[in-house]
Parts: sequence; C-alpha cells; structure tokens
Amino acid sequence: MKYDELCERIKKVDPKIRFAGVINSKGRLVSGGMVSSKKPLEDTKKDEMLFMELALRVKMRSEFDDELGQVKFSLSFREKLIVMSFPLKNDVLLVSMDKRMSFDTIPFKILKLL
Repeated sequence: MKYDELCERIKKVDPKIRFAGVINSKGRLVSGGMVSSKKPLEDTKKDEMLFMELALRVKMRSEFDDELGQVKFSLSFREKLIVMSFPLKNDVLLVSMDKRMSFDTIPFKILKLL
C-alpha cells in the first residue's frame, strides 16, 4: 500500500485522530499530515524537531530487537494528546489523536492496516 493511501485510511479509523504521517529515517515528513478539520497544536519548526527526535528514538529502540523482539508501536499519553509511532522498515508512521481515557483499541486497528 502506498504511504498516501495508508495515511488517509488511518485518518478514518477514528474521529479523534488528528494526524497521520510517515517520517523517513532523517526525520522528514514524506507523506500524510493533519486531518483537514483539525488545527495543529504546534508550529512547523516544532514539527520538524518532533519528527527528527522520533526518527532517532525509533532507531535507538531497534537496538534491543534481538533481546526483546521488534517494537510494533509506541504510545505517549501526553497532557493534550496521544502520540503513537509505528516502525515501517526504514520509516516511521506517526499518528496523533485527541486525548481520551480509552485508547487501547486504536493502535491495534492501525496495526491491522499495516
């Protein structure tokens, strides 16, 4: 599946999803973006920093794959939203959604699309 199509399908998984994008290994957004009806919480410069940090963090996590198994997804429960990352070979799928208490099914729905 092409990344653009994947991001659009993920945006439709749940109405609370705000962003679905693919970040390359250098931390650049290569596909996807904000859901058109949602307003970004940060500016573009902060997005770039977030993407670079995410790419590095995902790469660092892979160092433990032999001992612990591959990471399927990571989730951060922040004060204003939930951020999830899904490793995709050399890239990373980043998904953010509005904060809510029950979020345990969404990442598994996304995994099924991958």
